[in-house]
Amino acid sequence: MRQVAIYGKGGIGKSTTTQNLTAGLGEMGKKIMIVGCDPKADSTRLVLGGLAQKTVLDTLREEGEDIELETVLKTGYAGIRGVESGGPEPGVGCAGRGIITSINLLERLGAYEEDLDYVFYDVLGDVVCGGFAMPIREGKAQEIYIVCSGEMMALYAANNISKGISKYANTGGVRLGGLICNSRNVDGEADLVQAVAKEIGTQMIHFVPRDNDVQRAEIHKQTVIEFSPEVPQADQYRTLAQKIDGNDMFVVPKPMSIDRLEAILMEHGIMD
Repeated sequence: MRQVAIYGKGGIGKSTTTQNLTAGLGEMGKKIMIVGCDPKADSTRLVLGGLAQKTVLDTLREEGEDIELETVLKTGYAGIRGVESGGPEPGVGCAGRGIITSINLLERLGAYEEDLDYVFYDVLGDVVCGGFAMPIREGKAQEIYIVCSGEMMALYAANNISKGISKYANTGGVRLGGLICNSRNVDGEADLVQAVAKEIGTQMIHFVPRDNDVQRAEIHKQTVIEFSPEVPQADQYRTLAQKIDGNDMFVVPKPMSIDRLEAILMEHGIMD
């Protein structure tokens, strides 16, 4: 069983990328569980057909500790199973605790004993400390993929996340599998992301072009592969799934200094 965490700047498209990617893996016959690690609880919406899934924390608050696995774990497209950690009421408590509580509950209820090929953790924003670093700190996720674009702040976040991975590499055994470029149509975007990936010692595992078919599918509460399996964008996610399934490049990243990162951005015309 491969345990994968998806990180990246807030709003970069982690949840969309994760769900479309896992749809591709599911189409390949892989058995998958997605653990949503975001209080917004939108990490499984597309694979579950828009189901407003009850989160682990809400269930525990309302029903107590004695709950069944099926109460919080639902099955959707291609047999993909999904659970949402949820979070505290706004302004109260630490949302990171939801991740810790959810993973502990899933382990106790036997979710990880299923015949799974993959577990994906869709992690909030670019935070790599405290509860949100749980998949890295506790060795729950062995491989990390960072979703980014050719935008300056997305690459700052990717470099920062690389620092977190490097920090926990020796204790948790986590490795970086690559950067996924979720394109924002920035000039020279692929070359820039490849340059950043090379500098930190990894790869741009795939360039996902920007396409309105993604938004069309989301409006219908589905992944692209389920909603429009024949369109080119569906093939992009199939290709990404195949690349991740066959990936054998896992590294301890070498994060850059801010000066070096900004130099690369300037070389590619981003900071002119």
